[in-house]
Amino acid sequence: MTQITRRDAVFKGLGAAVAVPALTAVSSDAAGKERTAAAGKPRGQAAQHKFEMNIEETRITLVGQQTFQTFAYAGQVPAPLFHVREGDHVEVVLNNLTTLPHTIHWHGLLQRGSWEMDGVPDMTQLGIQPGDSFTYKFVAEPAGTMWYHCHVNVNEHVATRGMWGPFIIDPIKPAPIEREVTGDYILMFSEWASSWADKLGQGGMPGDVFDYFTINGKSFPETQPIRVKEGDVIRLRMFGAGGGFHSIHIHGHVFQIVFKDGHQLPAPINADTVLVGPGERYDIILRCDNPGRWMIHDHIDSHTMNGHTPHGGVMTLIEYDGIPRDQSYYHWAHKEFVPDFYYEESLRKPHGIHTNPNFKGTPVA
Repeated sequence: MTQITRRDAVFKGLGAAVAVPALTAVSSDAAGKERTAAAGKPRGQAAQHKFEMNIEETRITLVGQQTFQTFAYAGQVPAPLFHVREGDHVEVVLNNLTTLPHTIHWHGLLQRGSWEMDGVPDMTQLGIQPGDSFTYKFVAEPAGTMWYHCHVNVNEHVATRGMWGPFIIDPIKPAPIEREVTGDYILMFSEWASSWADKLGQGGMPGDVFDYFTINGKSFPETQPIRVKEGDVIRLRMFGAGGGFHSIHIHGHVFQIVFKDGHQLPAPINADTVLVGPGERYDIILRCDNPGRWMIHDHIDSHTMNGHTPHGGVMTLIEYDGIPRDQSYYHWAHKEFVPDFYYEESLRKPHGIHTNPNFKGTPVA
């Protein structure tokens, strides 16, 4: 595994000076074998996952011409998907190629016997300084919808710089309702203050005006539809990745709230709206029994604008197969569909870490 040292990365332009891939899984030829072996492990036998990931300074596009400078894990927002099995052993080498210190907090993981891996600067470790590396080692538990994010200056790095990604831990014994699921989708909600777009190291302060709101780092109309067939049973994993609340409403359906913060509720809650707060995760099960085109949006109305101009922000839709898409008024009638926008294809792959070119930013010089 490639290692980066402070000497190798001294300030001659960190990203350009060091030829370290943004993300590697063991080695290029071993990665596939490792993932395949992990997927085929007998029940109860833990797999070993070893990854290496860089933190990079990048520029992403939220919508239109609105860009934002970020500190990005593997250069993308959201960060790569970690998808493992309950009890698996995970090792992550994190290289800091930026100009400020960072960590990773593995939000929701219990870190039994590994409290030093919790990723809190000045409490469980020193912040990873520019040019330095840190290796995290832990057991993936409990099962459920977890996530990871920086824990340095969280008011900026997490709330408005995109330092977050999904961490999904499959249970050894899935609940009956999980076995019904035909499609699995990740939706990470966040908000951005354009006044700080080009000012790394600043922002996320009381009084900031957040004027862009995103699903997986994109605002409508740059979001993607969720395409389904009648009879599908889909799982929508919703994350409060930023510092705000998002009241998510789905038209035309009653869904079941089944999991909260990765843990199954004593009984499902029927609803058509769910309020997702900072750091929270809700897993909802939706039975696709009403063909049509059905909007998904934030019912905090200011969150459906881009820069104070409607319509935008946290808006997308469920689109049933067989419903005509050629109406001139329909937004996605002639727009190219981008698969894996919700990591739905990556979640079908063998266990491992999955990058997504849709979320890749442009390096900041």
